[in-house]
Amino acid sequence: MGVHIDIAGLRPERIAVVPSPLAELGMALHALSEPGHHPGLQGWVTGVSAGLDSHLADRMCEADFLWRTTFSDLFMPFAGVPGRSTLPGATLAEDLDLLDKLSDEQFVDAALEFTCALPYCSHGPDVLSDADVRRRALELAASRGPQQVRFSERLLDDPPQIRAWLRQFLEDCDEAFFAEAWSRLRHQLAADARHKTDLLRRKGPAEALASVSPAVRLDESAARVTIDKLGTGHSATEDGGLLLVPTSLGWPHLSVLHRYGWQPALHYPVGSPELADPPSVGQLALRMTALSHPVRMRICRHLARSAYTTSELAQVHGMTAPEISRHLSVLKKAGLVTTRRRGRYVLHQLDVTVVARLGSDFLEGILR
Repeated sequence: MGVHIDIAGLRPERIAVVPSPLAELGMALHALSEPGHHPGLQGWVTGVSAGLDSHLADRMCEADFLWRTTFSDLFMPFAGVPGRSTLPGATLAEDLDLLDKLSDEQFVDAALEFTCALPYCSHGPDVLSDADVRRRALELAASRGPQQVRFSERLLDDPPQIRAWLRQFLEDCDEAFFAEAWSRLRHQLAADARHKTDLLRRKGPAEALASVSPAVRLDESAARVTIDKLGTGHSATEDGGLLLVPTSLGWPHLSVLHRYGWQPALHYPVGSPELADPPSVGQLALRMTALSHPVRMRICRHLARSAYTTSELAQVHGMTAPEISRHLSVLKKAGLVTTRRRGRYVLHQLDVTVVARLGSDFLEGILR
């Protein structure tokens, strides 16, 4: 599992750390649509929602598939500009101008990504010209309800009209609530970008990428960046660059733009309440599986209260020592049980700190 970015031949100066006001607006819209993903933003979400004009709130619902699931690549249009080297704009207006540079085909493909299952990591048929792909897109849109169908039909029939609609909507959001938020957030994002750029210059790509998130790892020998996520995907910088785009509103999401033909980009949270050394997706799955067995759950009940030897657990549970040892081995491999020696006895005990973190680890892992 995970997303891989091949960076063979990439020069360090082609790695850029730059905030994007449009990407941050996309994350703001996501937080407003899915506040449960962002418990730390509850106060901000409540305040903005209470002050929204009803007409703007209705328009926000009309195309929320662009940001509710996560947020569309349309909010990082700089990655899709030909040449694979364009940076985000310094202002929302500049980012929106970059959105205008995308072709109709790029715009529609990105807009239908979450609802119509178009190819992402590879080149596929053009939904604007292929009747079969268009029909399939509308069939999938129908499963999301009539509003999704109406919007998808308008998008496929008249992309320029929807592009104008979206730009006006985003400009209205800026006036209603985002400009004030961006005036506060941009300083933190700029400071983080300077810090990461300094790390990149002084200590190299591995150190800079590791500072983005514990889930990001650079294998220098293979010239490959791996982002530990439940999803899978692949991309390559080829003759372009790699973008690192910080977000103040994004935790727990670590988004990877790896769309075919676009410049790869990592959209990562800063100032987030991430736990120290969060487990990988594989470790998380191992822990959840280890606790799914009823016998191991009963063993954990005892080990949470006190330390036990294997023989004591065997006696309590009416099982043989080898049977208990096999269950303990699974729990230890998952990092849920610690052991210590007392004389000739080996005592096992549940690591209650790790177990207490499982809920947060699970949420962070599936939303990452």
